[in-house]
Amino acid sequence: MPAPGRDRRDSRWDEHRRARREQLVDATLAAVHRHGAGVGMDEIAAEAGTSKTVVYRHFADRSELHVAVCARVAGHLTAKLREAMTSSTEPRQMVAAAVDTYLAFLEADPELYRFVVHGPPADADPIGSLSHLVGDQAAALVAVALEQAGRDPAAAQPWGHGLVGLVRSAADWWLRAERPMPRGDLAAHLTALAWAGLSGVVTRKEDQ
Repeated sequence: MPAPGRDRRDSRWDEHRRARREQLVDATLAAVHRHGAGVGMDEIAAEAGTSKTVVYRHFADRSELHVAVCARVAGHLTAKLREAMTSSTEPRQMVAAAVDTYLAFLEADPELYRFVVHGPPADADPIGSLSHLVGDQAAALVAVALEQAGRDPAAAQPWGHGLVGLVRSAADWWLRAERPMPRGDLAAHLTALAWAGLSGVVTRKEDQ
């Protein structure tokens, strides 16, 4: 049997590493809020009250830290998306709620949005990106809607990710253009476009 004392020490050290990584993610979020999406590692380390050398003990590089930040933000956003989409049993209202929730996230903190969506280097792990994580969540919800409609859920992945791509592209334009229309109007336009495609496949065949 492994020595219990050693196991406990290893466990405590693992917990310390996890806690320190979470603290560094917190510091990164604070640094983005203070300095904007182009924040550098020096600013992040200063916000954490440490040095870049210490940051790199816990994250191999900026890309790995970015993935951890994306996962944190995506966890909050997907929880809000689930809450929004389960607030109604009417599919169109579910889509509308999800679109508005995504846009509300962008509007509330544009610099954080820019950081998590546009910040990772090309060699970052793609599953760590916000769009991929939200796309997976959207695909899971589309799959449920398809199953409830008695349809094959095989297309849920491309449709879910496609829906996120639609909203993200329009949201990026909206942000670059200095929000030329109210969020509610943009959400309504995107909901109408998305629903024009989804309505034919997430309703029961006998109801068409």
